[in-house]
Amino acid sequence: MASINPGRMTHRHDGELVVFHIGMTINRWWRPDVWLPVLGEMGPMLRELSADAESGLLGYTQLIGPGGPYIVQYWSSLEKLYAYASAPTQAHRPAWTRFNRRARKAAGVVGIWHETYLVDRAESIFVATPSMGLPKATSMVPVGPRRDTAAARLADGRTVSSSGR
Repeated sequence: MASINPGRMTHRHDGELVVFHIGMTINRWWRPDVWLPVLGEMGPMLRELSADAESGLLGYTQLIGPGGPYIVQYWSSLEKLYAYASAPTQAHRPAWTRFNRRARKAAGVVGIWHETYLVDRAESIFVATPSMGLPKATSMVPVGPRRDTAAARLADGRTVSSSGR
């Protein structure tokens, strides 16, 4: 088990922050011949991004939602996220082409979705947890006396600021 961070922790990050949610919705569980290959595409992409310190991927968390798996990713810039998504030599473009081919052959079996957020400021609190989420992707720091409330942490320009505050 991961070590537990004692006390109240928050994150610190300066610069642009992009939060990207991506997932799949398994609409017909009895068709693993269609959705299982789609599920298998994400691992190589995450390994490729994690191995490249310049990719822009700061970290990610894998989750299971009511329709299937999804991932919350943290990126250092929108430009780097878009560059990865469109690069023909990276794992994403060929995977997207394969998904579209499968979707045409078995319409409605599996869906893909994503949401992209360009974050100006963010607030976080983690009490007696392992390193996870935004603090794991950026840096985890103790909650200081002037950052004791959610409002104070969110108002603090040192937390996340695209303007360099």
